[in-house]
Amino acid sequence: MNSAPLTRREFLGAATAAAGVAAAPAILRAAPAAQPAFSFVLLGDLHYDRMEHHDMARVKAELPNILSSIPGFCRKTKEILPPLFRTVRETIAELNRDPATRVAFVLQVGDVVEGACGTEELATRQDRDALQFVRNADFGVPFLFVKGNHDISGSGATAAFKNVFHPFLTEQTQGLAPHGGKIDGSRYIVDHANAQWAFFDAYDPTASLEWFEAVAARRTAEHFFLVVHPPVVPYGARSTWTIFSSDKDRPKREKLMEILGAQRGLVLSGHLHRYCALGRQTRRGRFAQFALSSVIYNLDVQPAVERSGLADYNGDLVNVEPKFSPQTAALRRQLFEAEKPGITSFDFADLPGWAIVKVDGPRVQIDMFSGVGRKLYRRVDFTGLLG
Repeated sequence: MNSAPLTRREFLGAATAAAGVAAAPAILRAAPAAQPAFSFVLLGDLHYDRMEHHDMARVKAELPNILSSIPGFCRKTKEILPPLFRTVRETIAELNRDPATRVAFVLQVGDVVEGACGTEELATRQDRDALQFVRNADFGVPFLFVKGNHDISGSGATAAFKNVFHPFLTEQTQGLAPHGGKIDGSRYIVDHANAQWAFFDAYDPTASLEWFEAVAARRTAEHFFLVVHPPVVPYGARSTWTIFSSDKDRPKREKLMEILGAQRGLVLSGHLHRYCALGRQTRRGRFAQFALSSVIYNLDVQPAVERSGLADYNGDLVNVEPKFSPQTAALRRQLFEAEKPGITSFDFADLPGWAIVKVDGPRVQIDMFSGVGRKLYRRVDFTGLLG
Protein backbone atom coordinates (compact mmCIF):
# COMPACT_ATOMS: atom_id res chain seq x y z
CA MET A 1 0.00 0.00 0.00
CA ASN A 2 1.12 3.53 -0.79
CA SER A 3 -0.66 6.17 1.30
CA ALA A 4 1.48 9.25 0.61
CA PRO A 5 0.37 11.83 -1.97
CA LEU A 6 2.29 11.47 -5.24
CA THR A 7 4.34 14.08 -6.96
CA ARG A 8 3.62 14.56 -10.66
CA ARG A 9 6.65 12.44 -11.60
CA GLU A 10 5.68 9.70 -9.14
CA PHE A 11 2.10 9.83 -10.33
CA LEU A 12 3.07 9.37 -13.96
CA GLY A 13 5.35 6.58 -12.87
CA ALA A 14 2.43 4.91 -11.14
CA ALA A 15 0.50 5.06 -14.37
CA THR A 16 3.32 3.90 -16.62
CA ALA A 17 5.59 1.59 -14.65
CA ALA A 18 5.07 -1.96 -13.54
CA ALA A 19 8.14 -2.23 -11.32
CA GLY A 20 7.92 -4.76 -8.53
CA VAL A 21 4.96 -6.63 -10.04
CA ALA A 22 5.49 -10.14 -11.37
CA ALA A 23 4.97 -10.56 -15.10
CA ALA A 24 1.66 -12.13 -16.10
CA PRO A 25 1.79 -15.17 -18.39
CA ALA A 26 1.14 -14.60 -22.07
CA ILE A 27 -2.36 -15.42 -23.29
CA LEU A 28 -2.30 -18.22 -25.80
CA ARG A 29 -4.38 -16.78 -28.58
CA ALA A 30 -3.65 -14.92 -31.78
CA ALA A 31 -3.06 -11.20 -31.27
CA PRO A 32 -1.59 -8.48 -33.46
CA ALA A 33 2.09 -7.93 -32.87
CA ALA A 34 3.51 -4.75 -31.36
CA GLN A 35 0.21 -3.24 -30.29
CA PRO A 36 0.71 0.18 -28.68
CA ALA A 37 0.41 0.56 -24.92
CA PHE A 38 -2.45 2.75 -23.74
CA SER A 39 -4.50 3.71 -20.71
CA PHE A 40 -8.10 4.41 -19.82
CA VAL A 41 -9.63 6.12 -16.81
CA LEU A 42 -12.07 4.05 -14.76
CA LEU A 43 -14.87 5.64 -12.73
CA GLY A 44 -17.34 3.95 -10.41
CA ASP A 45 -20.94 4.86 -9.64
CA LEU A 46 -21.55 8.64 -9.85
CA HIS A 47 -25.26 9.20 -9.07
CA TYR A 48 -25.39 12.68 -10.61
CA ASP A 49 -28.36 14.50 -9.08
CA ARG A 50 -30.03 17.84 -8.36
CA MET A 51 -33.12 18.46 -6.24
CA GLU A 52 -35.02 19.96 -9.18
CA HIS A 53 -34.77 16.59 -10.94
CA HIS A 54 -37.37 15.08 -8.60
CA ASP A 55 -41.10 15.11 -8.07
CA MET A 56 -40.66 14.17 -4.42
CA ALA A 57 -44.30 13.18 -3.88
CA ARG A 58 -44.12 10.67 -6.71
CA VAL A 59 -40.73 9.41 -5.57
CA LYS A 60 -42.14 8.85 -2.08
CA ALA A 61 -44.97 6.81 -3.56
CA GLU A 62 -42.84 4.85 -6.07
CA LEU A 63 -39.42 4.46 -4.45
CA PRO A 64 -39.61 5.39 -0.77
CA ASN A 65 -36.35 3.57 0.03
CA ILE A 66 -34.44 5.99 -2.24
CA LEU A 67 -36.04 9.16 -0.90
CA SER A 68 -33.67 9.74 2.02
CA SER A 69 -30.52 9.37 -0.11
CA ILE A 70 -31.38 12.08 -2.64
CA PRO A 71 -30.16 15.13 -0.65
CA GLY A 72 -26.78 13.47 -0.06
CA PHE A 73 -26.29 12.72 -3.75
CA CYS A 74 -27.29 16.28 -4.64
CA ARG A 75 -24.66 17.67 -2.25
CA LYS A 76 -22.05 15.27 -3.60
CA THR A 77 -22.88 16.31 -7.17
CA LYS A 78 -22.32 19.96 -6.30
CA GLU A 79 -19.26 19.64 -4.03
CA ILE A 80 -17.41 16.45 -5.02
CA LEU A 81 -17.97 15.73 -8.71
CA PRO A 82 -16.38 19.00 -9.96
CA PRO A 83 -12.99 18.39 -8.27
CA LEU A 84 -13.11 14.70 -9.22
CA PHE A 85 -13.70 15.51 -12.88
CA ARG A 86 -11.03 18.22 -12.73
CA THR A 87 -8.53 15.63 -11.49
CA VAL A 88 -9.54 13.28 -14.30
CA ARG A 89 -9.17 16.02 -16.92
CA GLU A 90 -5.72 17.03 -15.66
CA THR A 91 -4.64 13.39 -15.45
CA ILE A 92 -5.68 12.71 -19.03
CA ALA A 93 -3.72 15.75 -20.23
CA GLU A 94 -0.60 14.55 -18.41
CA LEU A 95 -0.88 10.93 -19.53
CA ASN A 96 -1.39 12.00 -23.13
CA ARG A 97 2.06 13.59 -23.18
CA ASP A 98 3.56 10.10 -23.27
CA PRO A 99 2.55 7.85 -26.19
CA ALA A 100 2.89 4.80 -23.92
CA THR A 101 0.13 6.06 -21.60
CA ARG A 102 -2.16 7.82 -24.07
CA VAL A 103 -5.74 7.66 -22.81
CA ALA A 104 -8.25 5.95 -25.09
CA PHE A 105 -11.41 6.88 -23.15
CA VAL A 106 -13.06 7.30 -19.77
CA LEU A 107 -15.09 4.23 -18.74
CA GLN A 108 -17.83 4.46 -16.10
CA VAL A 109 -19.42 1.32 -14.64
CA GLY A 110 -23.07 2.43 -14.34
CA ASP A 111 -25.37 4.61 -12.23
CA VAL A 112 -24.36 7.74 -14.06
CA VAL A 113 -27.43 9.36 -12.49
CA GLU A 114 -29.41 8.87 -9.29
CA GLY A 115 -32.69 8.30 -11.12
CA ALA A 116 -35.95 8.23 -9.10
CA CYS A 117 -37.21 11.41 -10.76
CA GLY A 118 -40.91 10.55 -10.90
CA THR A 119 -41.68 11.47 -14.53
CA GLU A 120 -40.12 10.93 -17.94
CA GLU A 121 -39.75 14.70 -18.36
CA LEU A 122 -37.71 14.99 -15.16
CA ALA A 123 -35.69 11.85 -15.93
CA THR A 124 -34.87 13.29 -19.35
CA ARG A 125 -33.76 16.54 -17.74
CA GLN A 126 -31.56 14.67 -15.26
CA ASP A 127 -29.91 12.62 -18.01
CA ARG A 128 -29.29 15.68 -20.17
CA ASP A 129 -27.87 17.64 -17.24
CA ALA A 130 -25.52 14.78 -16.40
CA LEU A 131 -24.27 14.55 -19.97
CA GLN A 132 -23.81 18.31 -20.14
CA PHE A 133 -21.70 18.05 -16.99
CA VAL A 134 -19.58 15.40 -18.74
CA ARG A 135 -19.23 17.56 -21.86
CA ASN A 136 -18.26 20.58 -19.78
CA ALA A 137 -15.49 18.53 -18.17
CA ASP A 138 -13.76 18.58 -21.56
CA PHE A 139 -11.88 15.31 -21.13
CA GLY A 140 -10.86 15.28 -24.77
CA VAL A 141 -11.58 11.54 -25.04
CA PRO A 142 -14.81 9.52 -25.34
CA PHE A 143 -16.92 8.90 -22.24
CA LEU A 144 -18.37 5.37 -22.17
CA PHE A 145 -20.65 3.74 -19.63
CA VAL A 146 -22.80 0.70 -18.94
CA LYS A 147 -26.40 0.72 -17.73
CA GLY A 148 -26.89 0.82 -13.95
CA ASN A 149 -30.03 0.16 -11.95
CA HIS A 150 -30.39 3.81 -10.89
CA ASP A 151 -30.12 4.91 -14.52
CA ILE A 152 -33.50 3.26 -15.16
CA SER A 153 -35.20 3.66 -11.76
CA GLY A 154 -38.55 5.44 -11.53
CA SER A 155 -41.27 6.37 -13.99
CA GLY A 156 -39.99 7.34 -17.42
CA ALA A 157 -36.36 6.52 -16.66
CA THR A 158 -36.07 3.65 -19.15
CA ALA A 159 -37.45 5.79 -21.97
CA ALA A 160 -35.15 8.65 -21.00
CA PHE A 161 -32.14 6.32 -21.00
CA LYS A 162 -32.97 5.25 -24.54
CA ASN A 163 -33.76 8.73 -25.84
CA VAL A 164 -30.86 10.57 -24.20
CA PHE A 165 -28.06 8.11 -23.46
CA HIS A 166 -28.22 5.94 -26.59
CA PRO A 167 -27.53 8.85 -29.00
CA PHE A 168 -24.71 10.02 -26.73
CA LEU A 169 -23.11 6.56 -26.74
CA THR A 170 -23.50 6.37 -30.52
CA GLU A 171 -21.54 9.61 -30.76
CA GLN A 172 -18.89 8.60 -28.23
CA THR A 173 -18.17 5.18 -29.76
CA GLN A 174 -17.52 6.37 -33.30
CA GLY A 175 -14.19 4.83 -34.28
CA LEU A 176 -14.29 2.42 -31.31
CA ALA A 177 -17.33 0.24 -31.97
CA PRO A 178 -16.20 -2.52 -34.37
CA HIS A 179 -19.19 -2.17 -36.66
CA GLY A 180 -19.85 1.54 -36.20
CA GLY A 181 -23.30 2.90 -36.68
CA LYS A 182 -26.07 3.62 -34.21
CA ILE A 183 -26.23 2.19 -30.70
CA ASP A 184 -29.91 1.37 -30.24
CA GLY A 185 -29.55 -0.94 -27.25
CA SER A 186 -27.72 -1.13 -23.96
CA ARG A 187 -25.37 -3.90 -25.07
CA TYR A 188 -22.44 -2.88 -27.22
CA ILE A 189 -18.81 -3.68 -28.03
CA VAL A 190 -15.77 -1.42 -28.13
CA ASP A 191 -12.38 -2.30 -29.64
CA HIS A 192 -9.05 -0.57 -29.12
CA ALA A 193 -5.53 -1.84 -29.83
CA ASN A 194 -5.25 -5.39 -28.43
CA ALA A 195 -8.38 -5.26 -26.26
CA GLN A 196 -12.14 -5.59 -26.51
CA TRP A 197 -14.84 -4.45 -24.06
CA ALA A 198 -18.31 -6.00 -23.96
CA PHE A 199 -20.87 -3.75 -22.21
CA PHE A 200 -23.47 -6.03 -20.59
CA ASP A 201 -27.06 -4.93 -19.89
CA ALA A 202 -27.68 -6.47 -16.46
CA TYR A 203 -31.33 -5.38 -16.59
CA ASP A 204 -32.10 -7.52 -19.63
CA PRO A 205 -29.89 -10.35 -18.36
CA THR A 206 -31.11 -13.39 -20.31
CA ALA A 207 -30.79 -11.66 -23.68
CA SER A 208 -27.46 -10.18 -22.55
CA LEU A 209 -26.09 -13.61 -21.63
CA GLU A 210 -26.96 -14.99 -25.06
CA TRP A 211 -25.39 -11.93 -26.66
CA PHE A 212 -22.27 -12.20 -24.51
CA GLU A 213 -21.80 -15.89 -25.36
CA ALA A 214 -21.86 -15.01 -29.07
CA VAL A 215 -19.46 -12.08 -28.55
CA ALA A 216 -17.04 -14.28 -26.60
CA ALA A 217 -17.11 -16.94 -29.31
CA ARG A 218 -15.97 -14.35 -31.88
CA ARG A 219 -13.41 -12.66 -29.65
CA THR A 220 -9.90 -12.38 -31.05
CA ALA A 221 -8.45 -9.54 -28.97
CA GLU A 222 -5.70 -10.37 -26.50
CA HIS A 223 -7.58 -8.82 -23.56
CA PHE A 224 -11.32 -9.33 -23.12
CA PHE A 225 -13.20 -7.10 -20.67
CA LEU A 226 -16.73 -7.55 -19.43
CA VAL A 227 -18.22 -4.26 -18.24
CA VAL A 228 -21.28 -4.89 -16.05
CA HIS A 229 -22.85 -2.80 -13.29
CA PRO A 230 -23.48 -5.48 -10.62
CA PRO A 231 -20.57 -7.79 -9.86
CA VAL A 232 -20.34 -11.39 -11.03
CA VAL A 233 -18.57 -12.54 -7.84
CA PRO A 234 -19.89 -11.31 -4.45
CA TYR A 235 -17.76 -9.28 -2.05
CA GLY A 236 -18.39 -6.89 0.82
CA ALA A 237 -21.57 -7.71 2.75
CA ARG A 238 -24.11 -7.87 -0.06
CA SER A 239 -23.66 -11.31 -1.58
CA THR A 240 -27.18 -11.23 -3.02
CA TRP A 241 -26.44 -8.12 -5.10
CA THR A 242 -24.69 -9.94 -7.94
CA ILE A 243 -25.83 -10.73 -11.46
CA PHE A 244 -27.96 -13.92 -11.61
CA SER A 245 -27.94 -14.22 -7.80
CA SER A 246 -31.33 -15.93 -7.34
CA ASP A 247 -31.65 -19.71 -7.09
CA LYS A 248 -33.59 -19.93 -10.35
CA ASP A 249 -30.82 -18.05 -12.17
CA ARG A 250 -27.94 -20.13 -10.81
CA PRO A 251 -27.49 -22.06 -14.10
CA LYS A 252 -27.16 -18.76 -15.95
CA ARG A 253 -24.61 -17.51 -13.44
CA GLU A 254 -22.60 -20.70 -13.84
CA LYS A 255 -22.73 -20.32 -17.61
CA LEU A 256 -21.54 -16.71 -17.40
CA MET A 257 -18.64 -17.67 -15.15
CA GLU A 258 -17.65 -20.58 -17.39
CA ILE A 259 -17.55 -18.24 -20.39
CA LEU A 260 -15.42 -15.79 -18.43
CA GLY A 261 -13.11 -18.55 -17.25
CA ALA A 262 -12.63 -19.95 -20.74
CA GLN A 263 -11.88 -16.45 -22.06
CA ARG A 264 -9.64 -15.44 -19.14
CA GLY A 265 -12.01 -12.50 -18.83
CA LEU A 266 -11.43 -9.23 -16.98
CA VAL A 267 -14.59 -7.98 -15.26
CA LEU A 268 -15.12 -4.30 -14.42
CA SER A 269 -18.10 -3.52 -12.17
CA GLY A 270 -19.59 -1.24 -9.52
CA HIS A 271 -22.98 -1.21 -7.76
CA LEU A 272 -21.83 -2.09 -4.22
CA HIS A 273 -20.01 1.22 -3.61
CA ARG A 274 -16.85 -0.55 -2.45
CA TYR A 275 -13.39 -1.38 -3.88
CA CYS A 276 -12.54 -5.01 -4.55
CA ALA A 277 -10.06 -6.98 -6.68
CA LEU A 278 -10.28 -10.77 -6.83
CA GLY A 279 -9.61 -13.87 -8.90
CA ARG A 280 -12.17 -16.63 -9.49
CA GLN A 281 -11.47 -20.16 -10.72
CA THR A 282 -14.01 -22.01 -12.86
CA ARG A 283 -13.97 -25.45 -14.48
CA ARG A 284 -12.85 -23.84 -17.73
CA GLY A 285 -10.29 -21.40 -16.42
CA ARG A 286 -9.84 -18.33 -14.27
CA PHE A 287 -11.17 -14.78 -14.57
CA ALA A 288 -10.51 -11.60 -12.60
CA GLN A 289 -12.88 -8.97 -11.25
CA PHE A 290 -12.21 -5.35 -10.28
CA ALA A 291 -14.86 -3.14 -8.70
CA LEU A 292 -14.84 0.43 -7.48
CA SER A 293 -17.10 3.27 -6.39
CA SER A 294 -16.85 6.96 -7.18
CA VAL A 295 -19.59 7.85 -4.68
CA ILE A 296 -17.36 10.14 -2.62
CA TYR A 297 -18.89 12.19 0.19
CA ASN A 298 -15.76 13.92 1.53
CA LEU A 299 -12.66 15.40 -0.07
CA ASP A 300 -10.42 13.52 2.39
CA VAL A 301 -11.33 9.84 2.61
CA GLN A 302 -9.76 6.90 4.43
CA PRO A 303 -10.65 3.20 4.17
CA ALA A 304 -13.27 2.46 6.82
CA VAL A 305 -12.90 -1.33 6.52
CA GLU A 306 -10.21 -3.43 4.84
CA ARG A 307 -10.01 -7.18 4.20
CA SER A 308 -7.27 -8.91 2.24
CA GLY A 309 -6.18 -12.49 1.53
CA LEU A 310 -8.02 -15.76 1.05
CA ALA A 311 -8.57 -16.23 4.78
CA ASP A 312 -10.71 -13.06 4.79
CA TYR A 313 -13.09 -14.32 2.10
CA ASN A 314 -15.77 -16.10 4.15
CA GLY A 315 -19.21 -15.68 5.66
CA ASP A 316 -17.94 -13.10 8.14
CA LEU A 317 -17.92 -10.56 5.30
CA VAL A 318 -21.55 -9.87 6.20
CA ASN A 319 -20.15 -8.05 9.25
CA VAL A 320 -18.54 -5.27 7.22
CA GLU A 321 -22.06 -3.78 7.04
CA PRO A 322 -23.65 -4.99 10.27
CA LYS A 323 -26.81 -2.90 9.83
CA PHE A 324 -27.55 -4.09 6.31
CA SER A 325 -30.59 -6.41 6.09
CA PRO A 326 -29.97 -8.46 9.26
CA GLN A 327 -32.85 -10.78 8.35
CA THR A 328 -30.85 -12.04 5.33
CA ALA A 329 -27.50 -12.43 7.10
CA ALA A 330 -27.68 -16.23 7.26
CA LEU A 331 -28.41 -16.52 3.53
CA ARG A 332 -25.63 -14.10 2.66
CA ARG A 333 -23.19 -16.06 4.80
CA GLN A 334 -24.12 -19.24 2.96
CA LEU A 335 -23.54 -17.60 -0.41
CA PHE A 336 -20.05 -16.45 0.61
CA GLU A 337 -19.14 -19.89 1.93
CA ALA A 338 -20.39 -21.52 -1.28
CA GLU A 339 -18.28 -19.11 -3.35
CA LYS A 340 -15.14 -19.43 -1.25
CA PRO A 341 -13.65 -22.60 -2.86
CA GLY A 342 -13.38 -20.82 -6.22
CA ILE A 343 -11.72 -17.63 -4.92
CA THR A 344 -8.01 -17.45 -5.75
CA SER A 345 -7.22 -13.92 -4.48
CA PHE A 346 -9.12 -11.25 -2.58
CA ASP A 347 -8.61 -7.59 -1.64
CA PHE A 348 -11.41 -5.35 -0.34
CA ALA A 349 -11.86 -1.89 1.16
CA ASP A 350 -14.72 0.41 2.02
CA LEU A 351 -13.04 3.21 0.09
CA PRO A 352 -14.29 5.30 -2.86
CA GLY A 353 -12.10 6.70 -5.61
CA TRP A 354 -11.16 6.31 -9.26
CA ALA A 355 -8.56 4.42 -11.24
CA ILE A 356 -6.19 4.37 -14.21
CA VAL A 357 -6.03 1.14 -16.20
CA LYS A 358 -2.84 0.61 -18.19
CA VAL A 359 -2.74 -1.97 -20.99
CA ASP A 360 0.80 -2.77 -22.08
CA GLY A 361 1.27 -5.90 -24.17
CA PRO A 362 0.11 -8.95 -22.18
CA ARG A 363 -0.24 -6.99 -18.92
CA VAL A 364 -3.15 -5.01 -17.55
CA GLN A 365 -2.39 -2.96 -14.44
CA ILE A 366 -4.84 -0.87 -12.40
CA ASP A 367 -3.83 2.00 -10.14
CA MET A 368 -6.60 2.76 -7.67
CA PHE A 369 -6.64 6.28 -6.20
CA SER A 370 -8.60 7.25 -3.10
CA GLY A 371 -11.11 10.08 -3.13
CA VAL A 372 -10.88 12.85 -5.71
CA GLY A 373 -7.10 13.25 -5.75
CA ARG A 374 -3.90 11.40 -6.62
CA LYS A 375 -3.31 9.42 -3.48
CA LEU A 376 -2.43 5.92 -4.65
CA TYR A 377 -4.23 3.26 -2.63
CA ARG A 378 -3.57 0.05 -4.57
CA ARG A 379 -1.68 -1.12 -7.62
CA VAL A 380 -3.40 -4.21 -8.96
CA ASP A 381 -1.71 -6.53 -11.44
CA PHE A 382 -5.04 -7.37 -13.05
CA THR A 383 -3.80 -9.96 -15.52
CA GLY A 384 -1.66 -11.39 -12.68
CA LEU A 385 -4.92 -12.36 -10.95
CA LEU A 386 -5.51 -14.79 -13.80
CA GLY A 387 -2.64 -16.94 -12.53
